[in-house]
Formats: sequence, C-alpha cells, structure tokens
Amino acid sequence: MCSNYDPVTHPDRLRLYFGVDAPAGIRPQVWPTYLAPFIRRHPHADVGDDAVPPREALAGVFGMIPHWAGEMSFGRRTYNARSETVAEKPSFRDAWRHGQHCIVPAEAVYEPDWRSGKAVPTRIERADGKPMGIAGLWTSNRKATGSEVLSFTMLTINADEHSLFNQFHKPQDEKRMVVILGEDQYDEWLTAPAGKSMDFMRQYPAERLVAMGDPGRGRG
Repeated sequence: MCSNYDPVTHPDRLRLYFGVDAPAGIRPQVWPTYLAPFIRRHPHADVGDDAVPPREALAGVFGMIPHWAGEMSFGRRTYNARSETVAEKPSFRDAWRHGQHCIVPAEAVYEPDWRSGKAVPTRIERADGKPMGIAGLWTSNRKATGSEVLSFTMLTINADEHSLFNQFHKPQDEKRMVVILGEDQYDEWLTAPAGKSMDFMRQYPAERLVAMGDPGRGRG
C-alpha cells in the first residue's frame, strides 16, 4: 500500500506528460492528508469550446474524505482503495459508482523493503524517466471544514506475483501495488463509465520499473 510518494510538481513536466497546468499549494513529498495534485476530466470538456481543456489538475487531500465525513483526519486511513472491495466500502463506493476517476501524477512511490529484516524505504519509479500516472478516485466534502475540500485515493491491486512489488512489506503481509496507467489509457480512464472501471485494474510490467533503496527517507 502506498502512503508516501513524490508528486509531479514541475509545471513543464505536468504540461508535457499530462497536458495540465500545475495547481497551487502542493508539496514535493506527500503523506496522507497532504495537499497534492490530481487530474480529472474537465467538467466542461464536452461543451464544444476549444478553449476548454480536456483535463484539469487540482490540489486535493491525499486520502479520501467522503461527503459524510466530519473531519479531515479521516484521510489518514483512506489514501489507498483496494480494487477488490472499492465498490462496497462506504468511504469509496459513491466515487466508484459515479465513475469519479482521476490520475495521480507521481515521480516515484515509496515502499518498505523488509528482506533484510528491517524496513528500508525504497523508491520505485519508471525506468524510462517519465512520471507515473496512477489510477485514482476523487470526491468533494463540505462537512469537514464548512467549505469545499477535494480529496483523492490511489487504487491498488494484488501484487503477490509481481516480480518487483512482491518484494515489499513484511513477509506475512499481502503484497499490493498501485495501478499505474499507460499514457494511452489516460483519457480512457478519465472518461470511462463506472461499469468499465475494473478493466483498468491491471499490473504495470515490472521490467518498466526500477527500485532504489533510500535509507535516509523519513516522514516529512
């Protein structure tokens, strides 16, 4: 499960790889409840106005805060959504049912490697140097603060048979990985109806990823 990652914050990389402008208020390192960029289909993308871009990047809380949640701290336990149960869990099921898809732009994600007997924070990124586009869900909440708060979660799948992501977390724990999309899937994911969401829950090839130990990594 991914609780720590480096978002794409450089405006040039967001424009080049995702076709969006950078939102304000985002941090270079993200933990649950931090503000970070997420990308969704522009709400007016279908009006036929060439001036309206197909996608937009917004700043949201990492950790889903459903409309009924009354506190921001709720996001500390909803930063990942298991694809196997996302349609049933109260925190995620409304966003899943309504197809509120988003892309989480990430330079790298971090996972603990326990093979030495202790947790070694490990940086995982694409081997080609391009950023990851992670499949997620977004929602809006007004109850927690009295004004609109946007938030998002990353979708995850089982990785017991993935030759890279199965190296992380404690030996007795189930292996999980975030759903990394291919660039050709970005618009398909953002526009996909809810009934097609599971079609995207696939493993990203291990040979297209690299991992590097980072023992100096600490919580921000």
